[in-house]
Amino acid sequence: QVQLVESGGGLVQPGGSLRLSCAVSGILPSIGIRGWYRQTPGKQRELLATITSGGNRAYGGAVKDRFTISRDNAKNTLYLQMDNLQPEDTAVYYCNVRRLNGTNHWGQGTQVTVSS
Repeated sequence: QVQLVESGGGLVQPGGSLRLSCAVSGILPSIGIRGWYRQTPGKQRELLATITSGGNRAYGGAVKDRFTISRDNAKNTLYLQMDNLQPEDTAVYYCNVRRLNGTNHWGQGTQVTVSS
């Protein structure tokens, strides 16, 4: 059974930083593309960043210069370093593993709130 468990969310002031983690189990690190998404009420889930098993990264335009995706294959863990956070970054953040056949696995989400 594939499980993704996010952690690291919370309340941060504008300009602050957070590092999200996503512990993955039940699927090998070499399988699929891993990514981070976020969602706010009433809006579609937004793709933030992806990373392949070989370490190739891609970013959505809204966060490209502030967020960094990384992975530790030995720990089968995905990370998202978020810097210079702004109130508009407030959302529930999800990690994702997408298999080549299109199957998606999701974590339960972690809340990030940016407020003074």
